[in-house]
Amino acid sequence: MTRFAITLEYDGRPFMGWQHQDHGPSVQQAVENAIKSITQQEIRVFAAGRTDAGVHALGMRAHFDLETRLTPFRLMEGLNAGLRPHPVAVLACDIVDDEWHARFNCIGRRYVYKITNRRAPLTLDKGQSWQVARPLDAGLMHDAAQILVGQHDFTTFRSTHCQAQSPVKTLDSISVTRFGEEIEVEVAARSFLHHQVRSMVGCLKLVGDGKWTRDDLLNALKAKDRDALGFNAPPDGLYFVDAIYPAS
Repeated sequence: MTRFAITLEYDGRPFMGWQHQDHGPSVQQAVENAIKSITQQEIRVFAAGRTDAGVHALGMRAHFDLETRLTPFRLMEGLNAGLRPHPVAVLACDIVDDEWHARFNCIGRRYVYKITNRRAPLTLDKGQSWQVARPLDAGLMHDAAQILVGQHDFTTFRSTHCQAQSPVKTLDSISVTRFGEEIEVEVAARSFLHHQVRSMVGCLKLVGDGKWTRDDLLNALKAKDRDALGFNAPPDGLYFVDAIYPAS
């Protein structure tokens, strides 16, 4: 039995998220079905994170155990063929140690949230970016965002359905950068609460359009109360970018 690690890119719009769901398709099921189609083996795939319905990935890491003589390259080619027509692609495939685990060995996760700040309707980026028509001040958003860096009780920014044992998380970094009409919010931490990134972005949007001040964001954080949340951004603009592992 060989343990393979893969890197995945996917458009989250057709899926109910990464994890198996009884009420709709999942990325996990699509990958497992592709493996079965070329190996006839029923296996379980484990990922570094669990993206929600409609959330995308540029570099999701995952692993599975498989009895095969296929090289990593041939396996990758076979998986990409088996994944069609799903908007999922295997970007890399490697053999790893039997003890390596995509989720439990991961020491950092990075997300990017994309906002398109314009009045004209989205065409190419519809469903892949959050359109905000009101002008946003990315500088104010970035300045306010630094309040969230460090270890905090993020209850305000936590979904009521979150299953994490504690609302306390350490946000390593957050930045807000404008590129023309595009604004990117980049966040990094060891792990995140359910909806944490979307909730933080939603509140930063309120700062950007002048409805909230920096102090309003601080008060929301200190409240440790979901009712203090200003807004929960939609899944459209959220991308799992990278999973970080200790150097071997």
